Amino acid sequence: VFETRPWSFGGTNKGTRFVHSAALDADGRYNIKWGFDESTITFEVEVETRGYIGFGLSPTGAMSSSDIVIGGVLKGSPYLLDYYTDSNRKVHKDALQSYQLLYGRENDTHTVLAFSRNLQTCDDNDKVITGSTVRVIWAFHAEDVGLSGPVYHGTNRGRKSLRLLNPGTSSSIPAGTAFFDLQNKEVPVPHKDTTYWCQILKFPELKKKHHIIRIEPMIQKGHGNLVHHILLYQCDSNLNKSEINRGHECYHPNMPDSFFTCETVLFAWAIGGEGFTYPPHAGMSIGTSIDPVYVQMEIHFDNPSLQRGIVDSSGLRLYYSPSLRRYDAGVIETGVWVSLYHMLPPGMQDYITEGHCTQECLQESLDSEMHSGIHVFAVLLHAHLAGRAIRARHFRQQVELQPLASDDQFDFNFQEFQPLSQERIILPGDSLITECRYNTKGRMNMTWGGLSTRDEMCLSYLLYYPRVNLARCESLPEITGQLKFIGVKEIQEPVITWPFVIKSPKKYSNLSFTEAMDKYKWTRKRGKAFNDIVRKLPINVRCSKIGQDEWSIQGMIISPPELKSEQTSAAVVACRNVSEIQCGCSFVLLLTACLLLILQTCLHL
Repeated sequence: VFETRPWSFGGTNKGTRFVHSAALDADGRYNIKWGFDESTITFEVEVETRGYIGFGLSPTGAMSSSDIVIGGVLKGSPYLLDYYTDSNRKVHKDALQSYQLLYGRENDTHTVLAFSRNLQTCDDNDKVITGSTVRVIWAFHAEDVGLSGPVYHGTNRGRKSLRLLNPGTSSSIPAGTAFFDLQNKEVPVPHKDTTYWCQILKFPELKKKHHIIRIEPMIQKGHGNLVHHILLYQCDSNLNKSEINRGHECYHPNMPDSFFTCETVLFAWAIGGEGFTYPPHAGMSIGTSIDPVYVQMEIHFDNPSLQRGIVDSSGLRLYYSPSLRRYDAGVIETGVWVSLYHMLPPGMQDYITEGHCTQECLQESLDSEMHSGIHVFAVLLHAHLAGRAIRARHFRQQVELQPLASDDQFDFNFQEFQPLSQERIILPGDSLITECRYNTKGRMNMTWGGLSTRDEMCLSYLLYYPRVNLARCESLPEITGQLKFIGVKEIQEPVITWPFVIKSPKKYSNLSFTEAMDKYKWTRKRGKAFNDIVRKLPINVRCSKIGQDEWSIQGMIISPPELKSEQTSAAVVACRNVSEIQCGCSFVLLLTACLLLILQTCLHL
């Protein structure tokens, strides 16, 4: 809209560049660019209006309890004010004006504002900007801000989740790069809440090795909220050609046997993601005897309104090149083994689940495959609707290192691979914990580990190199201790049904264990006690190879490792230090004033 100019700015942020950009609305009327360094972030906002522009950071994506800046250009002069909203969505001018106006301009149709602020302002009314998901809210109006404050924006508003400090990989790849599509062909979506649709597809036949260098989603227009995630699995290379393009509902009793050979995750995409570009030194290998030939594409359809007559043709586009990178990349699925044994009580504000990629599994697999360790370069953190925060924690010799990845503001509708700013080495004998925090306050019954978005998962997918023969490194808490908590004494044996049935005590007799858990009278206090017990229970280890083979540690029962106390975050320490300095300065000023007063009194005497 405006004359093209370099994406850079001077002043206090000299040298920082606007290297990231996003359209916040579907029509492209509200666009932002941003750049950051270790302490400051700077935005340029361009909006189709000659009135005011609103830009904010929200804890939920709603207006309440948000950190907002409002500005514009009035009679040729730019203005900018720092506001916040309370829990009732009332707008207040912030006593501490943390945002600095850099410049502003407008033409006949658009307004541009540039402004900056510290990542951590130590102002309780401002949101700390971290590497976690940020829910950006936006608004604009045809009129500028008047003496009585901003006029209500009406329908000119919205929200978009972004990672401002970890915005993802570049989509740029060499011009003319070959690609192929893995795509549904007009699949009828059942009119039910959750459907997992699986289809067997074949990679192109290549005469020599190539590397896949980028994968991006192809979501059918209008199906952005229907297609929740897409997983790509490697299948047995000896599948019959008749299986190609065959589709079926996943995990269904009548699913063809050939579908069960597709065990190894090759790639994962989830809602909100915009695709992933591999680093210049690694790619997914195709075209050799050990590479994927047949793959299974699993698409999760989320249809809570039970719409009928939907037909979907979504899928993935894979770009590949004969110019080989140095390393073959792989994927490891870590976290909690998806099972009914993963359970969350209702009514909990903060419930914590831990999935262990154990020292024993990494010792056995990496000692055999890659004694010098593997390099993780991206992580996808995955949970469902109750998820609020996820961390992929990393331990070495019982000492906790920095997390591989974390998101303290997890958004179910925004899940994608996070590239790591620095690659991390995982050595034999290291251990990982995928830690998920959930909120089940509005739920009346147990939430179960499972496939539906109303069920839960706690997973982290690690993209790494060089590729080794390890596909899954997970754990599951033993069920006996969980049942003991609610008073179960005995189950019916032999076990011939699933979920299995309780024998005693009488109040649970002939109930499945899921029904017994739901019958228990849960309170927040009991839920907290249950959580504390579950995190200390023995765990069942999953340590599987590519395909259907397993490492010897698979299925063993071990005790979870002892966790050491966590360090206070750098942001909290920084603000505490500022507070202590301010208190110290106040004390010095007070002491100086007292001494001056005493001196004055003595002189008068």
